[in-house]
Order: sequence, then C-alpha cells, then structure tokens
Amino acid sequence: MPPSQKRARRYDPVRIRTAVLAQFAHVREAVRALTPQQLDGPSGLGEWTARELAVHVTMALSHVTRTLELPEPALAKPEVTLLEWPFTTAARAARIADDTAASAADHPDLDGLYGEVAARFEGLVPGAPEDRLLATRVGAMRLGDFLVTRTVELVVHTYDLNEAVGLGIPYDRQALAACTRLLADALAEKAPGGSVEVRVPPFAVVQCVQGPRHTRGTPPNVVETDPLTWIRLATGRTGWVQEIDAAKVSASGERADLAALLPLMA
Repeated sequence: MPPSQKRARRYDPVRIRTAVLAQFAHVREAVRALTPQQLDGPSGLGEWTARELAVHVTMALSHVTRTLELPEPALAKPEVTLLEWPFTTAARAARIADDTAASAADHPDLDGLYGEVAARFEGLVPGAPEDRLLATRVGAMRLGDFLVTRTVELVVHTYDLNEAVGLGIPYDRQALAACTRLLADALAEKAPGGSVEVRVPPFAVVQCVQGPRHTRGTPPNVVETDPLTWIRLATGRTGWVQEIDAAKVSASGERADLAALLPLMA
C-alpha cells in the first residue's frame, strides 16, 4: 500500500480500551468452560488447535503491554498509520504462528494466562497517553491507533473460536463497531473514489472505487451487508460470491462488485 493519503477517523481511547477489555473478558469466560477435547480440536486456522487459537487471542493484549514496557521510539511521527495497518498482516503470518505455538507451550494454564494478560493491560494502558509511540512489529504506531487494531484481532478471533468449537461468545458492541469501521475505511483506502457506497449498518458508510462521484439522491452503486458478514469478507473468512448467493450481501449497480478488492486482510 502507498502511504495513506486520508485522515483516519478519530476514536475515543477510553471507549476503545473499555471495548478491548470487554471483548477479552467475553472470550476468557467462554474459554474457561472448554473441555480438553474441545481445546485439542481443530481451530479452522491452518494447523492451530483451538487451544492455540485461544492463546493467540491473549497476544492481542500482551503485544500492547510488551511494547509499552519498551523505550518509546525516537521518531517525530508514526511509521504506520491506522489505515495502513490492515494491509500489513499477511507478511507477519509465519512469525505470528511461531510465537503462538511457543506461547501455548509455555502456558498450560489458559485461565491463568488470560488473568495475567488482563491484569497487565489494566495496570499499564490507562496511564499511557494515546499519542505515545509503540515499536510494533510493523513499525512505530500511536498507542491510540494500535488499540483500535486490537478490536479487529479480538472480534475476528472471537468469530473463529465460535466456529471452531460451537461457542456463542458475544460481541461487545463498541468492539464490533470499531472493527467494522476500521475495515470499511480500509476498503476506501485501498480503492479510493466515490462511485460505490458501501453500507454496513448501523456502524459504517463509506464511498470507494474510482468513477462518477455520487452527490445526491439514491447512489447508483450500493453494497450493503451486516457487520459480521462484512468483517468475514474483509478478513477472508468467506467469499463475495458465497455471501451474494446467500443473500447476506446486496449489491446494485454495475460497479458494485467488490470481489476483486477482497479480502483486505489475508
């Protein structure tokens, strides 16, 4: 991706921090009830077991605290913006898999791990300014921006756990909203323009794709879907044609086919 030319929307850091902890707590409660047989079963994500997926969820928070404990990068501005972050994930897949396997081996007590990670997060993050730079794996990012990316990690892997072991882990509304909005904005970043309006009620509306810009009345090209379907599409958990055929996505207009632009994160 080229450097971002668009200013990302602002998020309330307190609400995002609260949403991150709330979603993490939902996952912890569900994981606590899993049997050894369920934990040893497949996750649906490569060779990971459900237990390794559950361990990976904790890394969404532990990466924040670990970087907060490091010296702040001596930079005048971030190296990676919030809108650029979704396009950095594919290059990190192998390292993430290795780190997850190592962490799973080192932490046999899952609930103890969840408790330790949550306590460190609650102890370190509230006192740090949102503009504090963190040395993340993809480059220096603002703490406030990095916390928004944690909603994506948590919401997406909540879905993965629900699918893997038949759970009904709920989605915190604020976490779901932030995840939806970031991925919708990332689509507009990837395909800038104003010819297609993408609606993900009740959380996001963006315009994208080059072509005639809509100014008033009913847009000629409209895509609409629900938040979870949008998140699944954006992260490669499902396909465009599949969701069109299932009537989970409505697309009207000659430019409203987004298949070539998805997924955003792989």
